[in-house]
Amino acid sequence: MSATATTAAFAARSGGARQLAGTGALLRFNLRRDRVMIPVWVAVTALMVLSLPGSLESVYSTPAERADLARQLLTNSSLRATYGPVFSDSIGGLTAWRIGGYAAILAGVMSLLVVVRHTRDEEESGRQELISSAMVGRRAPLTAALLTALVADAVLALLIAGGLAGRGAAGALALGLGIGGVGAAFATLTAIVAQFTESARLAKGLTGGLLGAAFVLRAAGDSATDDGSSVLTWVSPIGWLENVRPFADERWWVLGLFVAATALQGWLAYELAGRRDVGMSFVPTRPGPATGRLGTAGALAWRLQRGAVLGWSVGFFAAGVAFGGLTKGAADLVGDNAKTRQIIERMGGQSSIEDAFLATMVGMFGMVAALYVVSSVLRLHAEETSQRAEPILANAVGRLRWAGGHLVIAFGGAVLILLLSGLGLALGYGQELGPVIGASLVQVPAVWVLGGLAVLLYGVSPRLALGAWGVAGFALLVGWIGPALDVPQAVLDLSPFGHLPKVPGGEMEWGPVVALTGIAVGLVAAGLVGLRRRDLST
Repeated sequence: MSATATTAAFAARSGGARQLAGTGALLRFNLRRDRVMIPVWVAVTALMVLSLPGSLESVYSTPAERADLARQLLTNSSLRATYGPVFSDSIGGLTAWRIGGYAAILAGVMSLLVVVRHTRDEEESGRQELISSAMVGRRAPLTAALLTALVADAVLALLIAGGLAGRGAAGALALGLGIGGVGAAFATLTAIVAQFTESARLAKGLTGGLLGAAFVLRAAGDSATDDGSSVLTWVSPIGWLENVRPFADERWWVLGLFVAATALQGWLAYELAGRRDVGMSFVPTRPGPATGRLGTAGALAWRLQRGAVLGWSVGFFAAGVAFGGLTKGAADLVGDNAKTRQIIERMGGQSSIEDAFLATMVGMFGMVAALYVVSSVLRLHAEETSQRAEPILANAVGRLRWAGGHLVIAFGGAVLILLLSGLGLALGYGQELGPVIGASLVQVPAVWVLGGLAVLLYGVSPRLALGAWGVAGFALLVGWIGPALDVPQAVLDLSPFGHLPKVPGGEMEWGPVVALTGIAVGLVAAGLVGLRRRDLST
């Protein structure tokens, strides 16, 4: 409530009630537009957090086992860099250590997507100009966008706090507020970034880069210290979350940093928004002729998506190096805990613990790569609904040729980022270069199946396109927590990743790989047939 009141106060200072006219109607409209995206994003993030305590309790059932785990984690700088330090060996404390930072990242991504969608994306498409011509105050669109993101963050915080209350009410509340606070901080940061670029795509990329930088700073700080006291940790909002210390003598005053950052960034966003015209930015896009390298549909698609491909490639390679460095310590971390070994073997196959760990990491990279391919395919949806596709198709460019340019980047980019993740894993591990890279490429058919499903849904109807996110989220959720919760194999098989061979370490099976590739090709073909036959959205 304090963040919401602060947001309203900013707008009031800039012109009073007239500046906020229509905020309530725009907020209701935003929530209606996001009635699928926000609930799915919040539910998946909350389920990832709330499902972990039961898994940890089944693996580390005694206080002695948990205390031994905490001691091992504190002495492993690579694990501290990946997840942060452990401040409590309770189930709640281990939950906050294992998933808190990653849930905060998901909250930040959700917030940046919501704010960009209802600010810069609206201006870029021209819809904001139409809205502003009605009885809508100048500050209303930005206020409604921020309130939409804050509502989503607040619901996520309440779900986490309520779901973990049985593990300790104070710790659950601290963790929920911390995760929601990260989301709120990045919502207002996104509002600032959106003032400096005319492109919604670039606004997402820049804010995503800042989110990645926050994670890197936190990781660098935690690798050097085991108590979260590094300066690098304290300059990162994700580092603030761990320093709230949920379930470990909570530091409630740290939550004030989220409030201060949200308030200051919100004020700056309002000041900047009041100094520019609708549709403009402080750093305008450089004009240029669509000739030469931009003279084809494929070249234009590459120009539009090259930033995303580069960002995902760098992120996957860096993450591969980081997780590869953890491989040699996997056996020591598991120790004699049979349940942990069983989970890793279920995810990575019945082989040596190091090979099983590598296979587990390879599978996780594959499931995350599915998010890339879905987002890249749905670039077609964004181009169509924003009416940027219509002028291109009005020329001598067919629908299949236009779509093909984007799909080559989507499916080829998935191969590239998985190749780089395998290279990073092998370099971080220091051996098995060929087998690890090969194992990473084995994930490609499953990723392509989810990409093909996105093509099918988009080709049949733009209204169904966003459903691809739900399918990709389901595959990620099942693959992430399914083995830990010992869900039936039939449920795991609902994901295409459940049919892939567990390599390296396991026996290579070409049957599932070929079958999944065929399914992906069939889905893409069916989607393109649907796109060719239907009318474009107007």
